Amino acid sequence: MGYVENHLIENEKIIYKANLHWVIFLTWRALLTLFIAPLMVRMTSEYAITNRRVIVKTGFISRQSFEMNLSRIESVEVDQSFWGRILGYGSITIIGTGGTRELFNNISNPLKFRKVFQQLV
Repeated sequence: MGYVENHLIENEKIIYKANLHWVIFLTWRALLTLFIAPLMVRMTSEYAITNRRVIVKTGFISRQSFEMNLSRIESVEVDQSFWGRILGYGSITIIGTGGTRELFNNISNPLKFRKVFQQLV
């Protein structure tokens, strides 16, 4: 069980889980660390949409978490480069009420993430 499953509230269900795309392994950092650094980042990052909120957790020792109720999210923006469209990855920006913006990079299949969010709202 991961972070998301351990922090669900009563009657909350996971609708969609996203991962970091394998493109994170194509960097100098990956080569210099023998692919251990991106593997650890991928294993310790969780992106989920539940029937009540969006939950994002990154990090292992130094952990950052982001949780926002679906009713507090105004929109989800998707940015994909040329290679992102071809390989199926991109960035997601979650815009909350009051103008708060949270950016998450290298998400696998970001259009599906946005579609699932839109179907729930």
